[in-house]
Amino acid sequence: MEIEVSGMEIEEEEEQRPVQNSQSSTKTFGLKNSIHTNFGDDYVFQIVPRDDWSSMAVSLSTNAVKLYSPMTGQYLGECKGHSSTINHICFSGASNHHVLHSCSSDGTLRAWDTRTFQQVSCMTAGSSQEVFSFSFGGSDDNLLAAGCQSQILFWDWRNKKQVACLEECHVDDVTQVHFIPGHQNKLASASADGLICIFDTNGDINDDDHLESVINVGTSIAKVGFFGDSSEKLWGLTNIETLSVWDWNKGTNEANFDDARSLASESWTLDHVDYFVDCHSSGGENLWVIGGTNGGCLGYFPVKYKGGAAIGSPEAVLGGGHMGVVRSILPMSMSNMQSGPAQSRGIFGWTGGEDGRLCCWSGDNSPEMSRSWISSALVKKSPRTRKNCRHHPY
Repeated sequence: MEIEVSGMEIEEEEEQRPVQNSQSSTKTFGLKNSIHTNFGDDYVFQIVPRDDWSSMAVSLSTNAVKLYSPMTGQYLGECKGHSSTINHICFSGASNHHVLHSCSSDGTLRAWDTRTFQQVSCMTAGSSQEVFSFSFGGSDDNLLAAGCQSQILFWDWRNKKQVACLEECHVDDVTQVHFIPGHQNKLASASADGLICIFDTNGDINDDDHLESVINVGTSIAKVGFFGDSSEKLWGLTNIETLSVWDWNKGTNEANFDDARSLASESWTLDHVDYFVDCHSSGGENLWVIGGTNGGCLGYFPVKYKGGAAIGSPEAVLGGGHMGVVRSILPMSMSNMQSGPAQSRGIFGWTGGEDGRLCCWSGDNSPEMSRSWISSALVKKSPRTRKNCRHHPY
C-alpha cells in the first residue's frame, strides 16, 4: 500500500516487551498493527464490533465515528453529523446489523447506515440535554432508554415516539443505562450521584411504580456491567477508580475495592496502575479489571470477590503500543468469537486511546507481531479545524 504523508513522520514500531513478574500464568501480547486515526490531539473514545465482526466502529473526539475492518485494520468510511462529544456507540443486533447508533452531548441519538455512512434517523432529547448512554430492550424489544442529565428517557424505537421520562430517581448525570442481559424488562441506571437504580419497564413506566431497588455506591459511577451465569452479578467502576461487585437481584454487596489501583499495582512490577479502562468477563462468575498506566501499558487483573476482596497478578499484559491513556478495549478472544478469521490470525483484540492510536494485539506465536502500519486513508490531513479541548466524560 502506498502511503501519502503530509506533515507527519512515520516510524516502524518495534515490539516492546514489558518486564514481568515471576507469575508463569501471565501472557504477554505483542503489538501487531498500529493505526494513527488522525493528527494532533484527537482521542479514541470507544471501539464496538458489528454483530458479524465484519467491521468495528470507533468514536473520536472529532465528533465523528470511523469504521474499520477488525481483521485487517482497513479503513471503511466515516459517519459525521454530531456537533458535540459522542458519549456512546453500538451496533444493532442481527436483524439490522448494518445500523450503527450513537448518542452525544448535543442532545441527539442518531442511527447510521454503515453501508452508505449516511444518517438514517435522529431523535432529540431536548436542546438543553446531553445524552450519555443508551440501551435497547424491553419485554417486546421495542424500547430505547437514554441516560441524560438527571433524567432517563424512553422511546418506542419503532415509531420514534417518547413514551416515558423518569426524573425523580437521580439528581445528577445518568452516566449509564443498560437493559440487563437475560432480563430484558429490567433496566439498570447508574449516575454521578452515586446511585444504581433497577427498574421494571413493563407497562406504563413511571417513577412511583417501576423503581424496584436502589444500590448506593457512594461516589460518582463511570461504568457498570453484568456477569454471572444469569447476569445476576453487577460490577461498577467509579470516577475515582474504585471498584465494587454486587448481586443486583438481591441488592447485596459482594465486595468493595476502595484501593483497587494500589492492589493492582502491587501485583506486577511495571509502573503504578493509574486508571481502569473496563471490566471483562468470559462467562460464568470470573471477572477481570483492566488497568492501565499513563504511559499506555495495560494489564488484565483477575478480581477475587468471594471471601474477601483481592486483585491478582495480571493474566494478560499489553505493552508497547500506546503512548498515553487508553480509553477503550475491544476483546476478540474465544469468548467473543467461537471461530473465524480472527482466531486463525491470532488476534487478541484492539485498543484505542488519548494518543489517537488504534492498536491491534496478537499472541506470541503470530509471525506479524511486530509489524506496524498506517493506512493511507487516514494520514491525509482534513481541512476541517479540530478542537483543542480535551474530553471529560462526566
